[in-house]
Amino acid sequence: MRMLIKSLALAASLSFAAGTAFADNLPIKFTLDWKAQGPHSWFYLAKEKGYFADEGLDVTIDQGEGSSAAVTRVMSGTYDAGFGDINALIRAAAKAPDEAPVMVYLVYNGAPFAIISKKDGDVQSLKELEGKTVAAPTGSATFQLFPALAEANGFDAGKVELLNASQNLIEQMLVRGQADAIAQFGQTSYMNFIAMDLDPNEDFNWFYYSDNGLDLYSNGIIVSRKLIEEHPEAVEGLVTAINKAIMDVVADPAVGIEALVEVEPLTDNKLETERLQYTIDNQLETDETAEIGLGDLDMQRLENSIAMNANLETFDTVPEASAIFDGSFLPEKSERMLPTAN
Repeated sequence: MRMLIKSLALAASLSFAAGTAFADNLPIKFTLDWKAQGPHSWFYLAKEKGYFADEGLDVTIDQGEGSSAAVTRVMSGTYDAGFGDINALIRAAAKAPDEAPVMVYLVYNGAPFAIISKKDGDVQSLKELEGKTVAAPTGSATFQLFPALAEANGFDAGKVELLNASQNLIEQMLVRGQADAIAQFGQTSYMNFIAMDLDPNEDFNWFYYSDNGLDLYSNGIIVSRKLIEEHPEAVEGLVTAINKAIMDVVADPAVGIEALVEVEPLTDNKLETERLQYTIDNQLETDETAEIGLGDLDMQRLENSIAMNANLETFDTVPEASAIFDGSFLPEKSERMLPTAN
């Protein structure tokens, strides 16, 4: 009986110690840019595998409403960190330099922004968008950057009717003829069309911003200035954990999808695996990441993006590139080189 009591006491002590250790982890509220999909799987894997906990972090992950909206969420103080668009961050920093978040790890080295129209529709070129309707979530970077696309391609954005669309209905609006085109992340619509038993290549035109005059970066890990100032070690830990999970998923996408299914049981495994691989192939694996590793960026290319965004609207202050991106929290380059998939 005494042995049993001692065993129970020891177990309780260990349980309390573990609970106390977990309770001591710094709470971090993290917002995604969209509903949970394959390209978000590394965030869930970092949590499932304990990578966040290993860094002393207790991370809560919430789904989002757009890559620009993610910047607003962090800027407002509702979230400590998130997965947001660097162009939206540039505009936020121009308006409120002391409040705007900072990007500390670039994930989408290749921007996924695209205008999509039907092959049998009225929009067969970007200039034919004038007098037509384009649907997009207003919280998306694709929507926010539409005027820059128009300027780069010689059409008047003011002659295009932009329709606000929910994330679940945007592709349906195009297919049903409720919009002449949509502005969306390429990998999102591409896979959603497949889920609708449509052929993305045969049935639709794809006008990627990157192929039409806009050499832009896109989504990455953004954190609040408060988090950097008060808990710089937490920022480094967050980046370390996410980088580790990304490398795991790139090497074996199945482990990421398994983590996604744990939080989203109704996930279409095949579809999200394809969406994830599409994202890796097009947004992560670029000539630039092969040279400098994932997470980092070219400051001149960023300065060009800042200048382009400044040309879109009147900035009170044009932010410095160093105010937008801080690479001091990045792991060593050798730890950020993308592995070969299994």
